[in-house]
Amino acid sequence: MKFAFSLKNKLKVAFFLFCIMCCTLLIRFLEDKSVSKINESFISMHKDRLIPATDLYFIAENLYHKNAILQDALTDAETHSFGSVFKINRHNRIIDSVINKYELTFLVKQEKTFLDDLKTALLVQQQLENKMLGLNGYERKQIYDSIGRSTATQTLAKLSALIKIQSEVGDELIKDSKILVSGTKIYSTLQGILAVMIGIMIVSIISASNMVKIKNDKFNLN
Repeated sequence: MKFAFSLKNKLKVAFFLFCIMCCTLLIRFLEDKSVSKINESFISMHKDRLIPATDLYFIAENLYHKNAILQDALTDAETHSFGSVFKINRHNRIIDSVINKYELTFLVKQEKTFLDDLKTALLVQQQLENKMLGLNGYERKQIYDSIGRSTATQTLAKLSALIKIQSEVGDELIKDSKILVSGTKIYSTLQGILAVMIGIMIVSIISASNMVKIKNDKFNLN
């Protein structure tokens, strides 16, 4: 009877320790997964947000240079249209290469929509610029005043919208990272609690063994 009772207690202790071990392994798995997601989030922040945001500002810089070339062509009727077209097309090629690079990054649905709008606006602006530079100085200015200026403004507005959504998606990534970091703190706390429980179990087992030993010693003395 005593042996059966002792065996039953040992099985309970073994089962309890087994459960703690399973919980520890599960927490460790979740913690590793959380750390992996945090790492992916930071990589995405750099690769899909920081670098593309820099590229978008580079597009804005090239649009500024294109506008300066066009303004020179508008103010000076003697400006050679071929040279202006060459310079503007060079900036267009740079912008196209940046857009192609940007398309290779991870884009959310809203970004894809804004990017398509920007590409359409850039194409319209490029066609209008080539048309203006193929005309004389007076006709260039007429077209620019009627639709050229508003077209360039619309292109910048589409670019600004894309830059803004980049910032918003970046903020979402930061929020997700904060949640994941909070999760790892919880996992660490749970691991500490389990470690304390294991310590208590060990102390309890040692105390119970010592009590059994004292009782046996007393029984033998009697």
